[in-house]
Amino acid sequence: MLNKVPEVTIWFWVIKILCTTVGESFADWINMKLGVGLVNTAWIFTAVFVVVLAVQMRLKRYVPFPYWLTVVVVSVTGTLYTDILTDQLNVPLWISSAVFSVLLAVVFGVWWLRERTLSIHSVMTLPRESFYWLAVLVTFALGTATGDWTLELTGWSPGASVMLPLGLIAAITLLWKFGANPVLSFWLAYILTRPLGANIGDWLASPKVAQPGEPTGLALGTFTTSLIFLGLILATVVYLTVTRSDVTETYEAAHASHATGDLRKERVGLAGFGLLAVATMGLLIWAHSQPHTGPAPEADNTSAVQMAPGQAVKKFPPAKVAALKNLASTSLKDARSGNAKGAHTAAQSLRDLWDADQASLQPLDNTGWTSIDAQMDKVLGTFGIDHSNPPMPPAQQEKELNALLTDMG
Repeated sequence: MLNKVPEVTIWFWVIKILCTTVGESFADWINMKLGVGLVNTAWIFTAVFVVVLAVQMRLKRYVPFPYWLTVVVVSVTGTLYTDILTDQLNVPLWISSAVFSVLLAVVFGVWWLRERTLSIHSVMTLPRESFYWLAVLVTFALGTATGDWTLELTGWSPGASVMLPLGLIAAITLLWKFGANPVLSFWLAYILTRPLGANIGDWLASPKVAQPGEPTGLALGTFTTSLIFLGLILATVVYLTVTRSDVTETYEAAHASHATGDLRKERVGLAGFGLLAVATMGLLIWAHSQPHTGPAPEADNTSAVQMAPGQAVKKFPPAKVAALKNLASTSLKDARSGNAKGAHTAAQSLRDLWDADQASLQPLDNTGWTSIDAQMDKVLGTFGIDHSNPPMPPAQQEKELNALLTDMG
């Protein structure tokens, strides 16, 4: 086989960031706007990933369209896996970051022991390509975890958050130009393009005004953002297909051979990477110490199915439904009268009772329970219960409590 991945030119990084951005916005559109849900979206993209990867692996050389389609799909898939750990299984982001870091180190370690190279200029066998795509998948999951952890620590908006990975990539580029190890430089920058592209996508898609803890941006929406970036990706892929400027063999024929690495400069570059890591940690610690509101957790809209009033609780014991409705009504009454403390206490009691009854109610009607649980989460979010945002205005609390009472009939 010829080399199965493109030459690392400026086009490589441009289209990589475009793929990451559209992957983030398109997944959000399917998950939240279409109401498919986080888990179902992950299953869909896992299946798509298996198909496009099989097509890519059967090719004997690098072909732009299937290669970059695989990158788009793997970017979505890796991101969704991290989101499931965070939002479904409540795994802290620092644990996800640590686990994926170790997993990536294991992948690279086994890759090196078997092939004696981690360079993408030599992906010419099936084992090397398998290691390559596994590493790419883990880098997207790791980039998602570390990027989201950064937002959690700092409370930065997506627009401001763009500057950190962009600055780090610029610093890595300078160190690489100086003589730092090119393989290490490549993979560090590759990981950082994920939070960079995702933050760009969130900044473009998010509304200009949002609730505390929610991102703000240019209000293009996830669908429009996806269309714009899909168009840019398609145009870039067509250009690369025609010019073949990123095909390794074409590139090497038009450029001088790679210079031999300087061991002293590589050591200096490694020290530079260490200083960069220390400086980044210092910045994050300082930002975390400043007053801020962390990002709200990503919602799973699997249960966002419209049901007729009372239908969701039809199979539940009337006494349990009545107890839940009583607490919701109490919270609503206190919110309307301006008794914020009483409304919050009643909402917390509502949460406790709902959680305590899960084991007995959910088996009776999983669809109904999941539907009520989704609305219950919205109610708790308005009070800042089990959510990182501060309590919302009473009008918002009343709106969600009324919706919950309507769902319960």
